[in-house]
Amino acid sequence: MTQFTMFGDESPVEQKYSAKIEAPIYEPKGPKPHILTICNDAKTRALVREIDDSSLPEDEKAFLRLAATRHSVFNYETAANYYAHATPEMQQLMERSALVIIDFDSAIENGFVKLCEDIKTQFMEEYADGKAT
Repeated sequence: MTQFTMFGDESPVEQKYSAKIEAPIYEPKGPKPHILTICNDAKTRALVREIDDSSLPEDEKAFLRLAATRHSVFNYETAANYYAHATPEMQQLMERSALVIIDFDSAIENGFVKLCEDIKTQFMEEYADGKAT
């Protein structure tokens, strides 16, 4: 086990967890699923219909349509199965959209993983005196 100093504390603390990061290996199951089975967007579509039928100005409708997409529910196991059968171009775009995360380095590169140093800096800014600012 390694020792580290936590957030400026001078006394070393024994680390109980490994710093080694290994992505789980996913084995595809069955044939390529239909693309429409990856996402349930029924609530999104219902909200968009309500937005479109409203008397709001177009800029507000556009904003609400974007916000409505957060109600779409993705089945990541189905996405992984689809990914295994997809073209390289589709695979690359699925990775960039974080529908699948293939390796830790690409997750960092695409901005899906926050590094420990960033978290430590923010923590120190907010809790430097032991109290939230």
